[in-house]
Amino acid sequence: MRGDYQQLVDEISAALGAPATLEDRDFGLIAFGAHEGDDDEVMDPVRTRSILQRRSSAAVRAWFEAFGIARAKTALRIPPDPAAGVFRGRICLPVRHRGIVHGYVWLLDDGHLTDLELGTRGAPPDPRIAQAMETAARIGALLADEARAGAELGDLLRELLVAAADGQPAAAAALRDALRDSLRFTPGAPLTLVAVLPWDTSDTDAAPLPSLPGLLAACALPAGGGAADGPAVGADEPEPAARSGAGRTGRTGSAARPQPAAPVPALAALVRLRASGAPGPAHAVAEHLLRSPRAGAAPAEGKAPRGSGSGHPAPPRPGAAGIGAGTRELTDLPATWREALDAARAAHAEPRLGPITQWDAIGPYRMLTALPATAPDPAIGPLLAPAHAELARTAEVFLDCAGQASRTAQALGIHRQTLYYRLGRVEKLTGLDLDDGEHRLLLHMALKAARL
Repeated sequence: MRGDYQQLVDEISAALGAPATLEDRDFGLIAFGAHEGDDDEVMDPVRTRSILQRRSSAAVRAWFEAFGIARAKTALRIPPDPAAGVFRGRICLPVRHRGIVHGYVWLLDDGHLTDLELGTRGAPPDPRIAQAMETAARIGALLADEARAGAELGDLLRELLVAAADGQPAAAAALRDALRDSLRFTPGAPLTLVAVLPWDTSDTDAAPLPSLPGLLAACALPAGGGAADGPAVGADEPEPAARSGAGRTGRTGSAARPQPAAPVPALAALVRLRASGAPGPAHAVAEHLLRSPRAGAAPAEGKAPRGSGSGHPAPPRPGAAGIGAGTRELTDLPATWREALDAARAAHAEPRLGPITQWDAIGPYRMLTALPATAPDPAIGPLLAPAHAELARTAEVFLDCAGQASRTAQALGIHRQTLYYRLGRVEKLTGLDLDDGEHRLLLHMALKAARL
């Protein structure tokens, strides 16, 4: 089908004598026409980036969308903007099918298209534009068919990943048959799942996922058992009072109450690997998906960012992706999904792991992500209040540095005496003894878990 797109784009390029580029609605590259001639300005930075990186930047997308391309039903003329790297004007042909925009064909105007009538202002379009729009409509029909097929595979993948144990064999068989019928899959080929967290699902007419090597199916799922439904300690939460000597038992008074949180959507992407133990295609798919405008969506209006009140003030971070262990059995995919989601949660909570990480590379987070979502340990609750964010950060860095004061002070950029003062406050606040290994273990685990 990709060859069909290329042929149709070449038809448009030939009809209008201009380099043409086809992008999906998320500005992901699908096909592009050949660039003839020696004029380097025709290959302006926007077109170069689109071809080399297979995607336009958010700033370029905003510039083009400001001209109403998502609502247009006829060709539009976009003026140049050298400040944004748009050295040449463009003609945009919206790619629609049954009223839904599925993408855009871009024609670079080197000057010979300036007087071309586009069919606006009541005048009939130039016959070449009319022909190009007919070709764009054929592209729209192909993209719509691809979107429907992808949606069906995504629905079957979702059914498998959320099925109860006794329903998984039937769900796996249905997905296997659909993949085989789509000619995308040979039974026994190595597979894995990529989780992208968070994923914006607010646009119900969102463009289909890009056709990437190895990407078989995708669906959105709530990130249950983790970032979506873990405890959150807010600024209005009363801070438990510490009791002397409470560190050993972990009892410091009333624990912070878990606050309800709306489920955070994540994207599950099924990827075919070239060989077992070779996750290259999964990394390529994850990198592409993380560049989507739908990856790393901000919290809903009125919701505090995840991590506020955790001792680590966290503005909304970009999305993160996790990759599960490979498998050759579709019935193993629910377990692979949990691995991929746990890896994504770990990468989202711990920047040094991200933005893409594999489940077997997240170390202690393999255990932490498996813990049930509960209120913070009572001994640690006071430290997780927003007012003590710097103390929590100091304690975590101290424990990350294996309790070595000189390394900790250097990492934090503070004097050792300042470090000792802060650690003393941590001990007083929590009732824990930082010279005790078990107390250190409790504090370290609790601080890491609070950011998941």
